[in-house]
Amino acid sequence: QPQFVESGGGLVQPGGSLRLSCAASGLDLERFVIGWFRQAPGKEGTGYEGISQIVYSAGATYHKPSLRRRFTISRDKAKQTVYLQMSDLRPEDTAVYSCAARPIPAVKDMTRMDEEYDYRGRGTQVTVSS
Repeated sequence: QPQFVESGGGLVQPGGSLRLSCAASGLDLERFVIGWFRQAPGKEGTGYEGISQIVYSAGATYHKPSLRRRFTISRDKAKQTVYLQMSDLRPEDTAVYSCAARPIPAVKDMTRMDEEYDYRGRGTQVTVSS
């Protein structure tokens, strides 16, 4: 059974940075795309916003255009971990961030990411506030 454990969240001031980690197990990552998602407060039950994707084997990355300048996805194969580096954080970035997996290929229409991923972790809370 695939499992994902997210970490690295916390309270950060506006303009700050965080690096989130997604430790994956129970699946052959070389066959999967890993995506980062978030769910803002009050949006529980309405789905997740897709942020970034990485084809684990090749390292190809895809980002939501509006977040591309501030968020970067990467992976460390030796650690079986996928990261989300976030910079210039804003209060509107406050959310629970989670990772998920789907078989290759990546989702072309990133507005449909939530519908196209099969597995998801429980998430880590990111709060951006002064």
